[in-house]
Amino acid sequence: MGVETGRARRAGGLWLWISALSALAILIALGTWQMQRRDWKFGIIDRIERRVHAEPISLREAEAIWRETGDVEYLRVRVSGRFDHGQERHFYGIDEGKPGWRILTPLVTPGGETVLVDRGFVPEPRKSPGTRAEGQLAGAVTLTGLARAPGERGWFVPDNDPARNIWFWRDLPGLAATLPGELTARLTPFILEAEAGAVPGGWPKGGMTRLAIPNRHLEYALTWYGLALTLIGVFVFYLRSRSRSAVAPAAPPILPRQG
Repeated sequence: MGVETGRARRAGGLWLWISALSALAILIALGTWQMQRRDWKFGIIDRIERRVHAEPISLREAEAIWRETGDVEYLRVRVSGRFDHGQERHFYGIDEGKPGWRILTPLVTPGGETVLVDRGFVPEPRKSPGTRAEGQLAGAVTLTGLARAPGERGWFVPDNDPARNIWFWRDLPGLAATLPGELTARLTPFILEAEAGAVPGGWPKGGMTRLAIPNRHLEYALTWYGLALTLIGVFVFYLRSRSRSAVAPAAPPILPRQG
């Protein structure tokens, strides 16, 4: 009986060590992974910073980079052409806490290429083009924008409604399917988000590209490492308590009172 009890205690102690060490390894690995993510995020932030302050390149240069690497994110691109305002598309957006729409309009270059330009934000009352006629630029224009790859639908993002011209994410193939064939024959595989600039009437409001990339990975890493230290402290306290109880002298037997 005593031998079996001793074996059970040793087996229980072994599994306790295995569980504690496994949990510690997981916590340290998670903290290290967050530090790696932090370095990766710093690389992205640095690349964005360099690109948005670089001299703009031509649309053809941007297309060549796309064909070669597929990475044109945040490259400054300068393009000239004419807007086809009759084919503008409306994307739901928020600016300074107020809901509204991002205006996406095809721009046709003199060479016959079409690039979709996110001209910027308009509040809900300005959604209809007739309420911002001054901003519907006629004739040839030249603008600079940041190249952005087509978007992907997130888990909680509603689906687009092309029939009502209501869009929630940049589905470039879906957008192309709603445009006339002459606009899609030479459609660029990315979108340009126009930089801020003077627009007659003030709408659309350009310069809406989100450049602030959150980087809280150090905070997350410290949380995981802190939990690892807490686990070590708790386990050491447990081992000391168990050691003291093992060496504590047995209580003297209570003898019957004489007399």
